[in-house]
Amino acid sequence: MAKQYDLHKHSSPQHVCLVSWQNLRRVPPPTFSTASRSKHGVYCERSREAAFLVTSDTFSNPSDRRGRSRFIPSLRWWIGGVLFASTVINYLDRQTLSLLAPYLKLQYRWSNTDYANVVIAFRIAYSVGQSVFGRVLDRVGTRRGLSVTVAWYSLISIATALANGLLGFMGFRFLLGAGESANWPGATRAVAEWFPKRERALATAFFDSGSSIGGALAPFVVLPIYFRWGWRPAFMIPGLLGFLWLVVWKRLYYPPEIHPRVSPAELEMILADKSELKDQPANATRISWWELLKLPQTWGTIVARTFTDPVWFFVTDWFPIYLVGKGIELRSGLIAVWIPFIAADLGNFFAGSVSGLLIRHGWPLGAARKVLVVFGGIGVTLLIPTIFTTNSAVIALLFGLATFSYASFSTIANVLPSDLYHTDSVASVSGLSGTGAGLGTIVAFELIGHFSDARQSTMTHVFDPIMLVAGLVPLIGMILVLLLVRNTRATDEGRVRRL
Repeated sequence: MAKQYDLHKHSSPQHVCLVSWQNLRRVPPPTFSTASRSKHGVYCERSREAAFLVTSDTFSNPSDRRGRSRFIPSLRWWIGGVLFASTVINYLDRQTLSLLAPYLKLQYRWSNTDYANVVIAFRIAYSVGQSVFGRVLDRVGTRRGLSVTVAWYSLISIATALANGLLGFMGFRFLLGAGESANWPGATRAVAEWFPKRERALATAFFDSGSSIGGALAPFVVLPIYFRWGWRPAFMIPGLLGFLWLVVWKRLYYPPEIHPRVSPAELEMILADKSELKDQPANATRISWWELLKLPQTWGTIVARTFTDPVWFFVTDWFPIYLVGKGIELRSGLIAVWIPFIAADLGNFFAGSVSGLLIRHGWPLGAARKVLVVFGGIGVTLLIPTIFTTNSAVIALLFGLATFSYASFSTIANVLPSDLYHTDSVASVSGLSGTGAGLGTIVAFELIGHFSDARQSTMTHVFDPIMLVAGLVPLIGMILVLLLVRNTRATDEGRVRRL
């Protein structure tokens, strides 16, 4: 049973937030002075654990913090950089298979359906894992949750070198998907903890751009290793990067309320934007999955990814095979592989910057988000004209414009959980949307494998029906998001934040 403390009134109640004792227990108690602990301690009935009520001036006196004489300017963006690096490594690990797929298909005599089954094994674990780890991260915290999962998928990436045949690859990809599934719920939760709403879209774009950068770097890392030493080292070497990342993560990441290197000004800015105690009823309980799924905003968040992510995962997992099907040799077509990822990276920052700019110019939060959804939904239709060409430059251009648009949509899809929900539900909702995206991707990949095998006789037009559908589905998703993501009675009741 946690010890109960007396709660004293504070002169600035709008600058408050709860810090879980669970997040504090790895920090030495002297981090807070006796006076601060006795003044700001409180027993949190909602989470049934001890917590600290931290105010913007809790740390205003240097004597209240031990070792806080050396602040890191703009610490939240350094943390954003670490989340970005995690996403880069995440995508380097997963892109290894798709880049080697044309060669592994020849070596092991896989059909497109066989390859689809390998990728689907990853997606099954990835889909389920996002919901499961989203809930786990909301309970154990961002720091501990991401530490465990990054170590897990880095080890599995290295161990993939032991695979020998279809079933071996399916098993290792399943385990890799389970570990990598925590990245987006965890990073989204970290953004909710560290960034005010006017910066969340840009911060989300920053970490999410790691998927584009990782995908763009992968051909230049993986293929040279493969051509020199074979496919087994090509899996092992990228996997080592995750352990280097863990060293930085464990040293740098703590919640802002207890971070030893956050400046008073930055802490006050972060706390001033948090509204859990202002707009959420004091007797509110953690919202269950079932209650979350009753809300249209949750379904809008799920749709935003379910109707867009399969298009992106086609690029990440099938694009090399698609190019070969179009008669383009990978050795001479590395730029074509590279361009869609760089374009997506630019789209991430475009959406984050434009949305933040619109908010600063007085746009309502919902309007500033939805205008990018409309832009992205329409832009992805540029995949459809690829049906009419086999020119690598034109294909790269059209895919680049489409992935730029996709990334604009995706950035908003990823930021919606932190816009709409309170901190103890952000990772859960992000995980649910990831599960929806994963299930959509599984269905899409099964159909892609089947139809691409059935259309082998059409030569360079094998993927034409697939590109037609890929261009239209995000447009439908755009319409559904506009209808579902809105202020409702749940908003008035404080269960969902107002857009």
